[in-house]
Amino acid sequence: MPVALALNIDATVLSLAIPTLSGALHASTAELQWFVAGYTLVFAAVMVPGGMLGDRYGRKKLLLAALVLFGAASAACAYAPSAGAFIGARSLLGVAAGVATPLTVGVLPVLFPERERGRAVAIVMSATMLGFPIGPILGGWLLSNFWWGWVFLINVPIVAVALAAVWFLLPESRSSERSKLDGAGIALASAGLATLVYGVIQAGQNGWSNGAAIGEMLAGAVVLFVFGLWERRVAEPLLDLGLFRSAGFTWGTILGTTVSFALFGLLFAVPQYFQDVVGVNAMGSGLRLLPMMGGLIVGAGLGDALARRLGAKLTVALGFAVLAGALAAGSRTGLGSGYGFAAAWIALIGFGTGLSMPTAMNAALGALSAERSGVGSGAIQALRMVGGSFGAAILGSILNSGYRGRLGAVALPPALAHTARGSVVAGVAVAKTLGSPALLRSVRVAFLHGMGLSLLVSGAVAAVGVPLSLRFLPRAGREAAFADTSSRRSPHELAA
Repeated sequence: MPVALALNIDATVLSLAIPTLSGALHASTAELQWFVAGYTLVFAAVMVPGGMLGDRYGRKKLLLAALVLFGAASAACAYAPSAGAFIGARSLLGVAAGVATPLTVGVLPVLFPERERGRAVAIVMSATMLGFPIGPILGGWLLSNFWWGWVFLINVPIVAVALAAVWFLLPESRSSERSKLDGAGIALASAGLATLVYGVIQAGQNGWSNGAAIGEMLAGAVVLFVFGLWERRVAEPLLDLGLFRSAGFTWGTILGTTVSFALFGLLFAVPQYFQDVVGVNAMGSGLRLLPMMGGLIVGAGLGDALARRLGAKLTVALGFAVLAGALAAGSRTGLGSGYGFAAAWIALIGFGTGLSMPTAMNAALGALSAERSGVGSGAIQALRMVGGSFGAAILGSILNSGYRGRLGAVALPPALAHTARGSVVAGVAVAKTLGSPALLRSVRVAFLHGMGLSLLVSGAVAAVGVPLSLRFLPRAGREAAFADTSSRRSPHELAA
């Protein structure tokens, strides 16, 4: 749990620190983009090989090494003397997070029997989601009161707690067979994922008609297709593609990815709503997201109990139904809506996520043997990340398009109009500079229009998860054919 929390807090505080970093490090717009992209691309590239290395050399050992690197890279970010040095430090953070993330989940099939694994997955997912409100609360407080480097140095004590927990509580485990390293598979998987994610990031920034972004996405997809062909031919593949014959693994992963996609309707739009429409700061925005955590904790606890009684498919379908309804309700948010309304639908989003995400993930993990749980978890997490990247880019584009379209009817001087239509932050700044309450109201109404469209699309994606869960997800969330004898060994039996 401390590992997942540390990784996600870091991911959320960077967005708060970017305006400060821009001035402190004299960063250009391109360098600011690489502050985010450098981390994301390396993270995507190393997840699958990171899980494989844990299977081969020891999951505890690799997790400890990744945490040490994460702490050191966080300190390097804090003391970076230039934008280039900061990008390098963020890339090292991406390596550490990319190795730690699949291992954090990959140890669950080794440590917990099937009847207990659902609860363990729910705890890890809750810790991951906890970073979304805590990151802005903690980061906003630190940026408001202290030197900007503390938003990265705060990772160090969290990592220290995680290191102690892993060292004393986690037994070592690894695959009992040392298969030959699939170097070509590692290269293809890393290059394909990084190129695809980079293309998605570029599309989100430059538009979906951008030729370079389309080319990068196509190139990434082609490389991943070649990776699939190679894995079918090689004697000892990096990833056993036979896993995808398991309905639990395939559909648990697809449905978990669907939740990640749909959630970005909330995570992209709502902080901007609180800050630029309601008018609170980043810390206040994080506090107002806490109902999501309450809903998530309740949903995850109830989901584990429901999955035992009703089965995975009904529990996940119910979660998607709640998630879709809550997102649709959120799309009705207006300028006069009070916080009580927002808190209600945000809490329901957390509740629906708590029902669906851990149960879907447990279905996927149930297909993994203890021999290859690291690399299998890496594949699950990589697909979820791709889904989240597409969600951020697509839903962000929908929100921005709706905002610009609605604000387009407002009469402004050309230069100011171009600035105001760039983003709601810029629109609010222009309105305050001009001292125009009418323009400020128009900017906020335009943003709510865009947010409503984004949340509606998110809700529609979540709604599709209901029939998919009922049709394809196994009732028990696992299949005996893939639970081989190695998955029944204890962690100590698998230790070298």
